Amino acid sequence: MTRIDRLRTLGLFSARVPRYTSYPTAPVFTDTVGATQQAQGLAALDPDVPVSVYLHIPFCERLCWFCACRTQGTRSLAPVDRYIDTLEAELTLLRDLLPAGLRMGRMHWGGGTPTILRPALIRRLAHAVQAVLPPTPEAEFSVEIDPTLVDADKIAALAQAGMTRASIGVQDFDPQVQAAIGRSQPFDITRDCVTELRAAGIASLNADLVYGLPHQDSARLERTLDQVLSLAPDRVALFGYAHVPWMARRQALIDAETLPGEETRHQLAQQAARRFRHAGLQPIGIDHFARPSDGLARAAQAGRVRRNFQGYTDDSCPTLLGLGASSISRLPGGYVQNASATPAYAQRIAAGQLAGARGHLMSGEDALRARAIEMLMCDFHLDLAALRRVFGPSSARLLPDIAQIAAEFGDLVRATPEGLRIAPGGRVLTRIIASRLDRHIAAGGRFSQAS
Repeated sequence: MTRIDRLRTLGLFSARVPRYTSYPTAPVFTDTVGATQQAQGLAALDPDVPVSVYLHIPFCERLCWFCACRTQGTRSLAPVDRYIDTLEAELTLLRDLLPAGLRMGRMHWGGGTPTILRPALIRRLAHAVQAVLPPTPEAEFSVEIDPTLVDADKIAALAQAGMTRASIGVQDFDPQVQAAIGRSQPFDITRDCVTELRAAGIASLNADLVYGLPHQDSARLERTLDQVLSLAPDRVALFGYAHVPWMARRQALIDAETLPGEETRHQLAQQAARRFRHAGLQPIGIDHFARPSDGLARAAQAGRVRRNFQGYTDDSCPTLLGLGASSISRLPGGYVQNASATPAYAQRIAAGQLAGARGHLMSGEDALRARAIEMLMCDFHLDLAALRRVFGPSSARLLPDIAQIAAEFGDLVRATPEGLRIAPGGRVLTRIIASRLDRHIAAGGRFSQAS
């Protein structure tokens, strides 16, 4: 049996499994958890332990067809202005609940398109957050940048607000691929954006690429890789396109017949990974790459990489506060997600209540399995000794699952009394292997493909 045949047999080209940016994953959340639990979790935070903040800006001037994020199109900035008013009101509610002295260690603005904000709104929003959660001296602030919707004034405002890393959406530079996903973004505009960011003193740049897009082939991808590497990014995220039109209706605009087949997807991912490694970027987990000098690479060397809703991170803050519509907070007791629809979110905040609408309270076993899955996703190594130091004898609950994984995946994993390690040849199966530890996953769940 060839290697590809074996990977096919083990489900790489047919399985649909979670990406495990959280455990349990969001489909498990229910409306039995909401604003009450959110308030309790916020009030119980330790003021001596910094928190991370994720701030969601759902608006876009154009809706890219491939995107499955919670976004909405707008032709006017009026709803954006109202949304900033609501975010400020949410911050006021948080201020009244959070313990005095709490500080912010990380902040990320995502979307949607955060760079839809005018410079004055950028400054106003950053000030509002920092007034409630003052940053620590070593705080980091990252922002998702659309090169077609940013200019020197917006970049200057972000830099003045303390932005330390820019995350630039690229996806693919090929014009035919861009036309097929509803996203026109010429290379020269992106290059000029990078030049302006560097000139503004932004030291860390991340580029997001997607493989498995319509019309993508080896030659087109190779040209994009050449162009991306010419920008000298400090980090690269290489995501597989998830065609889930039942979740993201705009994806129905993409002709499924133009998508590369599963084996071609795999070959494209391997092609990109080889180029990044040859360019000196260190692989991080299943889909990130970073220069050795970058904080993410240093964290990987020290075994400190973690996984959250933005993917791989060196963020060590145990709590994540999600602000804005659909944002998810990770609190000591579990997860709480704000109302997903922007009107419902705004309505809750206007009524003077937190926006938490659904979530999940973590059991002890949930916490154990969450950390075990994170270990596999980040380090390809489930360390039972480390789990025992935190969870005690209950760590033994994983032993039957480890035995099952060893039996199913053979020499692609190595099981020992101290845990489980995924061999290099089995790392493309990491999400599938991690799913064997998932006690909430529904049979036949409609997740993205594993390849």
